[in-house]
Parts: sequence; C-alpha cells; structure tokens
Amino acid sequence: MAVKIDKDLCTGCGACVDTCPVNALEMKDDKSVVDEDTCIDCGACISSCPVEAISE
Repeated sequence: MAVKIDKDLCTGCGACVDTCPVNALEMKDDKSVVDEDTCIDCGACISSCPVEAISE
C-alpha cells in the first residue's frame, strides 16, 4: 500500500521527493505525486513533510 498525499495541504516544497529512498515521489504541477507501484511504504516521506500532507 502506498502513502497518500493531500493535494490541498501539499505546498510543493519537494522535501518528500528528496527523502524517498526508492524515488517513488515526483513533482507534478507543483505538487508531490506518489508512484504506488514503486512506493515501499517506509514512511520516510511522512516525517519529512513540514505540513503533514502525507499519511499512510
């Protein structure tokens, strides 16, 4: 199961993209997007998000 990103809360800072160990996150239209097939649900991005826009 992949993490979920709240598009309304995401500020597009890119912190999660830089933190993801398997490159499952990318920026599209100034928002973070998760590749559900690549995400290993490690939670690294959750703790890196300054606005708590990412959840399991």
